[in-house]
Formats: sequence, C-alpha cells, structure tokens
Amino acid sequence: MPANVAERLSAVGTANALELRGVTRLFGALAALVDITLTVRPGERRAVLGSNGAGKTTLFNCITGDFPASSGTIRFFSEDVTHFPPHERIRRGLRRTYQISALFTGLTVLDNVYLACCGISRGRFSLLRPRRNDALVASAENLIQAVHLAGVRDQLVSELSHGQQRQLEIALALAGAPRFILFDEPAAGLSPTERSELVEILTSLPAHIGYIVIEHDMDVALRVVESVTMMHNGRIFKEGRPEEIESDPEVQELYLGGGHHG
Repeated sequence: MPANVAERLSAVGTANALELRGVTRLFGALAALVDITLTVRPGERRAVLGSNGAGKTTLFNCITGDFPASSGTIRFFSEDVTHFPPHERIRRGLRRTYQISALFTGLTVLDNVYLACCGISRGRFSLLRPRRNDALVASAENLIQAVHLAGVRDQLVSELSHGQQRQLEIALALAGAPRFILFDEPAAGLSPTERSELVEILTSLPAHIGYIVIEHDMDVALRVVESVTMMHNGRIFKEGRPEEIESDPEVQELYLGGGHHG
C-alpha cells in the first residue's frame, strides 16, 4: 500500500465504515445479490466493477436502504443499519449519487447546492431568504469550488453541460459532512476532458471521506481507488488492488474480453 494511502487511512480511525455480512437480495425467485460479504475501511476508496446485470446497482440500493436486503446484515461505522430506512442512513452520513440526474434544472447551481445544505441542517424548514453571511451559503460556495463549478455558480442547471451536471451531483452528495459516498457511474456520458476533471475532483476529496464507485469506465475507476471488488452474477468474483485486477487473466476474460490495456 502506498505511504500516502496508509497515512490517510490511519488518520481516519479504526472502525469499519461499511460492513456487509452475507447480504442477499431476492426479487421473487431471482437472486440479484447472493451472500455478499464486504468490508470497507473509513477513508477507503473502492471500485465495484462488473458487466451489466452483475448486481452493482442492487448492491448500492441495499446499502442505502432503497431495496432492503432479503437476508444478511449491513453495518455503517459499527452500527447495524440493516433495517433502517434511507433517511436514517443519510442522517448518519451516508450519501449517494444516481445514474439518472435528480437536479432542480430551473434553479441556479448555487441554489441547488444551498438547498442540499439546507436539507440536512436543523433549520431546513425555514422559509426565510438566506442572508449573505449565512453559514449555509458559505458551505454551498465551498462545495461549488470543490467540484470546479465556481465559474457557473449563477447559471441555471438546465444550461450546464452533461459533465457539469455530474459535477454538481457530487457537490450535492458532499452537502452536510458525509462520512461515506456511493457514486453510481459518475463518468457515464462524459467526454475525455470531463473524465479527467472528474478524476481530479474525486482524488482531491477530503481524506476522511471514503467512497465506493460503480463505473463502466475502468480507466477512470482504477485511477481514483486503492481497492477493487469485481462482481459477476450477483456474487463477489474477485478483490484486489487496481493493478492486480487489471492484470488478472480471469478478469480480462470475463469483463474486458481479453483486450484491455491500461
């Protein structure tokens, strides 16, 4: 493990951020997830890779509570959240982005991020207009800066490029001091330039924030994580460091068709 990664992980505590034990999810007779056991440390950045139908998004839905696990247990920073509704998991610091954008396109970038900050603050039902020195406005400004959108802070979201909208989704996920984020295909539909920007944003997130990224773009995924879990047919197929996974013959055969070169 590189020294900078080891330092980052040692700085963020010892209890596991996420612990899945024997998690299975059934849809009728179909087993979408089978006996998933997975441990992610605080501050760890991991990719979950696999072809369509491997169970990646169902895994995210079980972790967030959108689809409760049919069996098994899910612990978040040592607390058993298996039966918690999604909003209780959010309150404990779990965030998620989705494949399909859920942005307020008729509002500005700043308004979107400000509303996200309000949504997780104690005064979230206040109808008063924010003052210029409002702490939440300052938080929103900082998040906009972190995702490289300061130049378009006052633009309507409907006027943003697809890549800028994906960056804005990351800002919303960062609202309210999350402890762990699930990124669902953040590079989908991005140009090469936008993908480079995404890599820069993800690698420069605060050290204590761990994440799992589901990604079809293996080149992006392997540049922003230190560990990889491969899924196949609802099961964990292989785990390892990015360089181990990339050079593994079975992975290349299954997922890359044998022809990927990093």
